Amino acid sequence: MTAVPPTRDDDAAPTERPDAHHPGDAEPPHGPAAGTVTVGGPSTRDVPDDTDGLALGDPDRGLGDPDGDPGDPGDPGDLDDLDAVKEPEEPPLPTRERLLRTLLGADRLALGTTPRERLTGWLWPIAVTVVAGIARFWDLGRPHHLVFDETYYVKDAWSMITRGYEAQWSAEPNPAFEAGDASGLGTVASYVVHPPVGKWVIGLGMQLGGGPESSAAWRLSVAILGTLSVLMIARIARRLFASTALGVVAGVLLAVDGEAIVMSRISLLDPVLTFFVLAAFGALLLDREQARRRLAERAAVVIDAGQDLGWGPRLGWRWWRVAAAVLLGLAIGTKWSGIYFLAVFGLLTVAWDVTARRSVGVRHWVRAGVLRDGVVAGIVMVGLAAATYVASWWSWFTSTEAYNRQWAVLNPEQGVQWLPPALRSLWKYHQDMWGFHNGLETPHTYSAHPLGWIIQWRPTSFYYPTEVSGLTGQAAQDACGADSCSQAITALGNPVLWWCAAAAILVALVWLVRFRDWRAAAVLSGIAAGWLPWFLYAHRTIFTFYSIAFLPWVVLTLTYVLGLVIGPKDDLEDRQRRWAIASVGMLLALIVGVSVFFYPIWTAWVVPYDFWHSHMWLTRWV
Repeated sequence: MTAVPPTRDDDAAPTERPDAHHPGDAEPPHGPAAGTVTVGGPSTRDVPDDTDGLALGDPDRGLGDPDGDPGDPGDPGDLDDLDAVKEPEEPPLPTRERLLRTLLGADRLALGTTPRERLTGWLWPIAVTVVAGIARFWDLGRPHHLVFDETYYVKDAWSMITRGYEAQWSAEPNPAFEAGDASGLGTVASYVVHPPVGKWVIGLGMQLGGGPESSAAWRLSVAILGTLSVLMIARIARRLFASTALGVVAGVLLAVDGEAIVMSRISLLDPVLTFFVLAAFGALLLDREQARRRLAERAAVVIDAGQDLGWGPRLGWRWWRVAAAVLLGLAIGTKWSGIYFLAVFGLLTVAWDVTARRSVGVRHWVRAGVLRDGVVAGIVMVGLAAATYVASWWSWFTSTEAYNRQWAVLNPEQGVQWLPPALRSLWKYHQDMWGFHNGLETPHTYSAHPLGWIIQWRPTSFYYPTEVSGLTGQAAQDACGADSCSQAITALGNPVLWWCAAAAILVALVWLVRFRDWRAAAVLSGIAAGWLPWFLYAHRTIFTFYSIAFLPWVVLTLTYVLGLVIGPKDDLEDRQRRWAIASVGMLLALIVGVSVFFYPIWTAWVVPYDFWHSHMWLTRWV
C-alpha cells in the first residue's frame, strides 16, 4: 500500500494570482494535465489549474518525462513529437468558474450535480444509519437499572420535566424509580454541577417514551442522537473528502464503534455534547463552501472589471455560521467542555476565510482575512454562543426555588454588583460549579489519564452486577448455560479502530505539516478540541468515556488516511490500486467483525464468564 501525498485545493500552500495558469493559457511547465484529477473509488484529491501540485512536492504529478522538462529537445521522445499536430487549445474558463475551481476543486464542485449521485449520496448514508439504529435501539431498555451516572442525569432530567429545576430525591430513591415510582421527588433544590441542556434533552425523551417506568424511555433521546450522528458523519465526510464512498466508510466506522454504541444506550451528558459539536462542525463545513462560492462570484465581478481586489469583497451574513454558533452554545449548555470546541472551530473557520482570500489573489490576505472576516466571526460566534448558553438557563431563571436562584437577594452586598440580581446569582452559581470541577479528585477505580484514551488503555466499566456474576449451580446454567456468568456494559471502543486511528493521527499530522492539506487540519480539529484540554485537568477524576466527544474526528482521521492509502486512480497502477482497495476493505471487515464479537459486552448480554473474559485483551480492561 502506498500513501499518496494529497494535492490541495486552496488551503495547502500560498498561490500566485488565481489566473496565473488556467486552461486557456499556454501549458504550464508541470505538464499537460490541467484541471482537477477526479479520484475513482472512495478517495478524492482536488488539483487546481495552477502549480500547487508542485508546491506540495509531488514528483510524479503531470511530468512529461523523467527529467520534468516536457519541452527539452534533447530528449529523443520529444524529437519524435516535433512533427506532431498540436491539439487546439481549449477556450479559457470564465473568471468565476476559474475561481470556483481554485477555491473548491472540481471534484467538490461536481459533488451532487447528477440525480444519481444525489440519490446515492443519501441512500448509502441512510442505509448505514439504519444499521446503526438497530445496534443502538435493540433492547434499549436492557438493563432495567440506572447505570453509572444515569443515577444523576435521568432523575435530574425527570425533575426538570416535573419541577423545571433539579430537586432533591428521598433517600435511596433508585429502586422505587426503577419500578416507575417517582414520588420520591421533593421540592427542595439540588446542587448540580452541569448546565441544563443535556438534562432537558434526556427529559424530553422520557416524556415522549413513557416516563420513569420505561428504561428505554430513559435512553430514548441519546439513542436518537447517537443514531443521527452516524448520518451526520457520513454526510460530513462525503462533503469533506468529496466522496460518497469515503462518507459511507466514516459512517460505518462510527456505526460499529463500541464506545459510540455504549454511549448511545446510556443516558449521560457526553453523547448529547457530541451531537451538538458534530452538528456545529458540519454547519461550518457548509459555511466554508457557501462563503467560497460567494467570494468567487463577487471577486470575479471585480477582476472582470479590471479593478484591484484590495481586501476582497465582503461576504455578507452567513447563516450556517450562525447555526454553528447556536449549536456550540447548546453544546456548552450541556457540558462546559464545549467551550474548547468553540475556540478551535472559531479559529478553523477564520483560517478558511483567510486562505480563501489568499487564493483569489488578495495581496494583503492575512490582514484582510483577520480584520474583514475574523473580527466578525469572533463577534458572531462568541456572542451567539454566549447568548444561547445564557438562554439555556431559562427554566432556572423562571423557577424561584431553583438552586442559588435567590442568592443575590439574600446577599445584596456580595458578588458582581453591576449585574442584575438574577445574573449575579447565576454568576455565583458558576463560581461554585467551577470550584467543584477543578477540585474533583475523588479516587475512582476506573479513572484514567487522558494520554491513554486514544488507545482505550483504561475503558470505563459501567455495569457488572454481582447478582449475575454471583450465580452458581443450576441458576448459572439457566442464566447463561455455564457454571458462572457475567453481564457487562464496558465503554470500550473497538480496539482495532482506535489503535489504527491512533497511528492515523500521526500520519495526518505529517500530512498537515508537510503538505499543508486543509482536510488534515479539519479532521484533527475535533481531536484537539475534545482531547488536548483534558491534559490540563489530569489531576482530577476523569474517565476514558469522555473521549466520545472527539470520537467523530477519530473516525474522520482514520477515514482520511484510508483515502490516502487508496489514492487517486491516476497515481497508482491498476494492480496496486486493487490491492490498496482490497487492503482497506479487509481492515473495514476486521473492524466490523471485532464489533460483532464485542457487542454482547457493550450491551449487557448475560454470557458465560469465560466468554466475557475472552474479551479482556489487556489487564487494564478488567
